[in-house]
Amino acid sequence: MSFDTFAPGAVPARALPQGPEARLAALGVTLPPAPEPVGNFVGHRRAGQLLFLSGQGPVEADGRLHTGKVGTEVGVDEAYRHARLTGLNLLAVMREALGDLDRVDCVVKLLGLVNAAPDFTRHPTVINGCSDLLLDVFGAAGVHARSAIGVGSLPNNITVEIEAIVAVKD
Repeated sequence: MSFDTFAPGAVPARALPQGPEARLAALGVTLPPAPEPVGNFVGHRRAGQLLFLSGQGPVEADGRLHTGKVGTEVGVDEAYRHARLTGLNLLAVMREALGDLDRVDCVVKLLGLVNAAPDFTRHPTVINGCSDLLLDVFGAAGVHARSAIGVGSLPNNITVEIEAIVAVKD
C-alpha cells in the first residue's frame, strides 16, 4: 500500500484537496480549541525546525475526559476513537503553535500511552486512531515513527495520552 494513495481506513488521499487545512475541511473536521496545560509546562516547544508537543489526552471541547482502563472498562474500538480525539487535540496545539497546519513539513514521531489492563496487548490498534487521523490530514507527510505502550495508569484515569514531534517548514 502506498501512503500517497490511501490513509488506512480513510478516503484515498488523491480524492482530498492538497494541504492539511483543506483536507480537514473536506473531511468535515473542526478542531477544538487547544487544551490548556495543567501545571508548570507548556503545550508545545519549538527547537529549530522541530515542534515538540506535550502529551494530550481524550478531552472533549467542553472539557469532558474519557476515562477508564482499556481492556476491562473500555473496549478497543472506543479507545481507538479516544486516540483519534487525542489526535484532534494534538492538531489543535499544532495550529496554535504555527498558526496554520500547512506549515507542518511532516509528522516525525508519536509516543502513545494506553491506560491498559495488565493482560491487554492491542496498544498499537488503539494508537492507530491518532495515526490514521494524521495520515488522513497530512497524507504522506503524516507517516511517522511511533511507539505504542501500555501503562498502569494515566493522569485523571484517561484512556490514552499521546505526544508528538513534527518538523516545521521554513
